[in-house]
Amino acid sequence: MLNLSQRLILGCTLLACLAIGLAIAGRHALGGAGQEGLIYGYIAAAVVVATATIFVVLRPVHKLARDAQRIAQGNLEHRVEWKGRDDFGVIASELSRIAIRLRELRDTEAGRRQMEFQLSDAVLQSIFEPIIVTDSKGHVLKLNQAAAELLGEAAGDRMALTNTPGGEKILHSIRDAVSMQKAVAAEGEASLLPMRIGQQERSYRLRTTPMRDSEGRLLGAVTTLEDVTSLQDTDRFKTQFIAVASRKLRGPLLQMRRGIYALNQGFAGEMRPLQAEILASVSGESEKLSDLMSDLIEVAELDVGKREFKLERLRPLEMLTEARNRYLDEANEKQVRIEVLAYADLAPVHADHRALRSIFDNLISNALRYTPEDGEILLAAEEIKNFVQFTVRDTGRGIEAERLGKIFDRFNSFSEKGSGLGLALVRRLVESLGGQIAVESRLGHGSTFRFTLPVAVAAETRHTVEAG
Repeated sequence: MLNLSQRLILGCTLLACLAIGLAIAGRHALGGAGQEGLIYGYIAAAVVVATATIFVVLRPVHKLARDAQRIAQGNLEHRVEWKGRDDFGVIASELSRIAIRLRELRDTEAGRRQMEFQLSDAVLQSIFEPIIVTDSKGHVLKLNQAAAELLGEAAGDRMALTNTPGGEKILHSIRDAVSMQKAVAAEGEASLLPMRIGQQERSYRLRTTPMRDSEGRLLGAVTTLEDVTSLQDTDRFKTQFIAVASRKLRGPLLQMRRGIYALNQGFAGEMRPLQAEILASVSGESEKLSDLMSDLIEVAELDVGKREFKLERLRPLEMLTEARNRYLDEANEKQVRIEVLAYADLAPVHADHRALRSIFDNLISNALRYTPEDGEILLAAEEIKNFVQFTVRDTGRGIEAERLGKIFDRFNSFSEKGSGLGLALVRRLVESLGGQIAVESRLGHGSTFRFTLPVAVAAETRHTVEAG
């Protein structure tokens, strides 16, 4: 396929050849006498006309092509100069208009982006809480003023957070958010970030959210440090008050339960049916009060660090079977099946037997409470890297979406029939044993609680070497 230049040269060459042919033919027609000079003049004129035509036509075409190329390469300040009003002039004028329009669009987009950047930066700086913007590897991209004052000048120089106070915990939170592809909010006493500002000790809770572009590509993470110092002080005061109050109430409650037991056994004489019914109701309420105080005391001991754990190697299948057997009679009464799914050769976990029993008791009792007849509760365990993940799944009514975020808070009102402390206690026990807990639920489709515990490291054994 010939381009424009090749076609024009070929056309002019053919015209020149045609002119030469006509000249030669005319010479023969006239007899050729004395016509050589005239013939050569025709040939020369044809060549000159063809060459001039090629130059006159191709020169503006090449010039317009160069101008269009410069504009296409981004030189939007360039203008195509052409004085004539022919077709080439129209093309030159339109190319200049295109360049002007493209420059206006570019300047408008750049201005808009600059305004967006200034606005987002102003919003970031106006937030009272420290905010850290990092890439996916934890390198600092942006700090607001509060974060710069808290972490120091070194954190803002695109340096690794390991060089800043509390940097390791911040990096750990970023890695969790990036790897799990979802927001991560640190919870529990061990996840708080203690910081010193002058002579003051402050505590911060980390909240990290992955940052993505419009196409879903991961850009980095945004970490917020929430100052929870006052909340922590208030919570500590409440814990101490609850612990003292619970212990003071335990004695009178014990005496009351003894009296109820004596009446139930007939030591004070035979009771009428209505009296027995009222006494049974009082007995049930006293048991609930006793459970509540036990939970309060246990949570208080965890908060103040008085709960001592006796860590040992526990087999997951054995713990699941024990938990199932404890609730088998109650489940049979409700016609609810409890199934265990775990392999016998699962790695043992490093945990406290009493704490693990309390975890299962709270989760299974909740599952039984909300699972209807002919329902099912599954107790399962599987090994995931250096942890064993336990699962308690039921086919109950499920949990409302708005309550899931606070399900592990104290007095979350999830359990209308219980103390409301059970799941808060479960979370504290799991975290104290080095694991994590999560819940998945949808109203009408049951609930699934999963928690992890670290695998027990095999004890090192030494064998004597026989000589010889």
